Amino acid sequence: MTITYWPIEKITPYDRNARKIPQKAIDKVAASIQEYGWRQPIVVDKEGVIICGHVRWLAATKLALEQAPVHQATNLTPAQVRAYRLMDNRSHEDTAWDQDLLAEEMSELRDLEMDLNLTGFDPQEIDALLLDDDDDRANEVPPLPERAVTNSGDVWECGPHRVLCADATAPEAVALLLG
Repeated sequence: MTITYWPIEKITPYDRNARKIPQKAIDKVAASIQEYGWRQPIVVDKEGVIICGHVRWLAATKLALEQAPVHQATNLTPAQVRAYRLMDNRSHEDTAWDQDLLAEEMSELRDLEMDLNLTGFDPQEIDALLLDDDDDRANEVPPLPERAVTNSGDVWECGPHRVLCADATAPEAVALLLG
């Protein structure tokens, strides 16, 4: 496989790319290129149209890079190019994460003081992976009080808001809430 560097403007996005690319994906790949450099080329056909790597190309464009590594797949027929473009985008959807191993990886990266945002996972996903299931406090339910603090029909004022303890489908309860 031959990889050469091409000027960004020489690379043409496929105008019928069926994959929707959210901005956050572009941002993640741009951060990855900044941190790790190029590790995967953009694959183009004989005419320089992207087969695989639209997100990498968009990230390079966002970073105002002048060139990107490219592999030109000159040995594929037009039909193979179209089929491979779909397969490359679809194939990752058939995989799944081993949550235990993923959590272990994240934990070890955290211990190495690596910025976990550079893994491509969202902060909420990282937090969920790093949650210690053995931490009893996280799963603890507080005991019920012996005497209820709120009774049906009580209206609480929370700043500019009013909260009613009642059946929300009962017209008289709604009338009470609305004053």
